[in-house]
Amino acid sequence: MCERVCVCVCVRGLSFGSLRCETGNQPTRDFSKAMSQAGSSQFQEVIRQELEYSMKVELDKILATAPSNELEHTKKDLEGFKKLFHRFLQEKGPSVDWGKIQRPPEDSIQPYEKIKARGLPDNIASVLNKLVVVKLNGGLGTSMGCKGPKSLIGVRNENTFLDLTVQQIEHLNKSYNTDVPLVLMNSFNTDDDTKKILQKYSHSRVKIYTFNQSRYPRINKETLLPIAKDVSYSGENTECWYPPGHGDIYASFYNSGLLDNLIAEGKEYIFVSNIDNLGATVDLYILNHLMNPPNGKRCEFVMEVTNKTRADVKGGTLTQYENKLRLVEIAQVPKAHVDEFKSVSKFKIFNTNNLWIALSAIKRLQEKNAIDMEIIVNPKTLDGGLNVIQLETAVGAAIKSFENSLGINVPRSRFLPVKTTSDLLLVMSNLYSLNAGSLTMSEKREFPTVPLVKLGSSFTKVQDYLRRFESIPDMLELDHLTVSGDVTFGKNVSLKGTVIIIANHGDRIDIPAGALLENKIVSGNLRILDH
Repeated sequence: MCERVCVCVCVRGLSFGSLRCETGNQPTRDFSKAMSQAGSSQFQEVIRQELEYSMKVELDKILATAPSNELEHTKKDLEGFKKLFHRFLQEKGPSVDWGKIQRPPEDSIQPYEKIKARGLPDNIASVLNKLVVVKLNGGLGTSMGCKGPKSLIGVRNENTFLDLTVQQIEHLNKSYNTDVPLVLMNSFNTDDDTKKILQKYSHSRVKIYTFNQSRYPRINKETLLPIAKDVSYSGENTECWYPPGHGDIYASFYNSGLLDNLIAEGKEYIFVSNIDNLGATVDLYILNHLMNPPNGKRCEFVMEVTNKTRADVKGGTLTQYENKLRLVEIAQVPKAHVDEFKSVSKFKIFNTNNLWIALSAIKRLQEKNAIDMEIIVNPKTLDGGLNVIQLETAVGAAIKSFENSLGINVPRSRFLPVKTTSDLLLVMSNLYSLNAGSLTMSEKREFPTVPLVKLGSSFTKVQDYLRRFESIPDMLELDHLTVSGDVTFGKNVSLKGTVIIIANHGDRIDIPAGALLENKIVSGNLRILDH
């Protein structure tokens, strides 16, 4: 006789209803008996064991479909996923005890000015030769309406994110006669397109290496089982797989063999950042602080943080937790304390995801399986309406696993991410000048702060955004720009102060060439009012 029991299982605060567990005649999986004889927590443990067993069966089926040339790689990916899934089932609710969170000791977060004041040694070239630049390159440009890797979107003078990165490192290598390599962590979504484009840099003075982060199966939110039936990830199966967040860098970097190769070449630190953060350039003062620490004790992990503004209240913050520096993300915070977490006065800094990490420490911790990162549960709805979840980790969360970690409070200019076309407008404008791949705020701008720009849904896709600007407006004296509806800009438009342009539904506003808008509200019938 086969018993089928429908239960509602609660894992990490998420409720998974209509989970069907087919028990067959196996007494160890007799849920009716378990329900009658055991308490709630014991019953939940039985369910967890059944879920792990069912997951193992499904993963084994998937692995059996792998061609021989992909078998070893797929096996490593699925083993990594199995470990993550096991941890996911074990953890319950928010992963931090709010009562244990403390402000970090003063000396654990150093002001950048103090680091810079030490100056640079004469042998800075030998220090640079110990460095590897790693860019997180796993993301697609879909949120900005582009196909392919986000790193290949043009951001300035037809230069892509990747072009600017290569130019920056090439400038360093030429200026100091060094050999700083670039490593790209690709995903299965970006690897092929990225490798094709890398040929254009074959004559540049930068060695470029790549490795792939893992490929994990998305799981059905109801059954907690993979939606993939085989290893393929093309055509209909594209949505069955995902790259599991940038916390996967430690295992993937180690498994690729590249970590050992770089250590053998005498490299000691990696500088890791998102490829779409145009402010994340190699900083010689921070590097010197790492290599020549004032107290003689090297840091294994440095996180660049910067001061919060109202726009950053959801950003992860550094805290002291059980005598260790710990990155706390908003998803880990109990609901009752979310407003407190968002407080700019209490938690004044957030993580830029610019990280400096010792290669030897990654190797040591990876070999001991001692890198501990909180699991991020990322719910998604696929095109067909199926609800799935992705289990992910974040690279910065590992800070608590490293010895002698440090935060450095850096200027806001080191955090210049391009996530939307509103961000793109800022970096394409005359607010910034471009030199050797690096963007710096124009000296002609009187205030060092960046204007607040909000472009409406008509500008979401890069193609539409570019079509709506005949040329990028002069924004040197702009404080705030809001644009909504069907709006286009002619050539040589100047925007100053606060400018709000709203085209009502069915209306269109064409800002004429050469127009100067200073503290103006432009409404649907093209009345121009003083703001």
